[in-house]
Amino acid sequence: MAATGCSEDTGPVTTTSQHPVGSRYRDPELTTLPRSTPTIEQQLAHRSVRAFLDTPVGDDELTALIAAAQSASTSSNLQAWSVVAVRDPERKDRLATLAGDQEFIRRAPLLLVWLADLGRAGRLAASRRAALEATEYLESTVLGFVDASLAAQNAVVAAESLGLGAVFVGAIRNNPDGVAAELHLPDRVFATFGLAVGVPDLTESAGVKPRLPQQAVLHHEVYSEAGDATIEGYDTRLAEYNAEHGRSAGWTDAVLNRLRDRDSLKGRHLLREHLGRQGFPSK
Repeated sequence: MAATGCSEDTGPVTTTSQHPVGSRYRDPELTTLPRSTPTIEQQLAHRSVRAFLDTPVGDDELTALIAAAQSASTSSNLQAWSVVAVRDPERKDRLATLAGDQEFIRRAPLLLVWLADLGRAGRLAASRRAALEATEYLESTVLGFVDASLAAQNAVVAAESLGLGAVFVGAIRNNPDGVAAELHLPDRVFATFGLAVGVPDLTESAGVKPRLPQQAVLHHEVYSEAGDATIEGYDTRLAEYNAEHGRSAGWTDAVLNRLRDRDSLKGRHLLREHLGRQGFPSK
């Protein structure tokens, strides 16, 4: 759903099978929103897109996405992130191979690789012969990851408001040395994840994937495990969604399989060593 530019409250939302609220939860316990705006409805309608048309994403769109990304919050205004826009088919092909050999990366007209970037601060410090000891600590590594993530999510919301679709690519971290070499990343710069962007191919079998009930993620005042009781029902709803699109898994099995052992990390168990080589000691 494209943004309309309207920001006023629209009051209660009536849920139908087609309304974003119903699709997002498929939960009879949450069938209306007491407050909503077009922006919220756009966010509720978000889905990952892995099938793209050949339509290019032009420089005008890219400029808008980066402006939205730079409008995200950033810790202490350090702006500790950068992004590499990749359109060259040969480079996308090499990055796709490094990132789990996923074909949608090759098909997307634009691949954005989001970087935790302390290198810019490092170059400023070198130019002024200033100390930069704080970048050696884990807090600074986390800060770069958080800044990049906030910026990228802003870009996704902007892209969807322009009629584009996108999907995050965590597999960029499968082979971080190869990605760093491909993108010529300097010291103190790390590729956190990718984002494939393009015009969605509406023939793709995909929809709005249901999320956990709010009771499972929303805690009041202190953390509580009581919301775990809602997971069984969510497993059923997600399995129904997956069956509609030719898949069979529920949520619990997928989570446990994804976190089962070192092999399930697809090479990412070596990230600490790569971060050290890339100038993130993370002490």
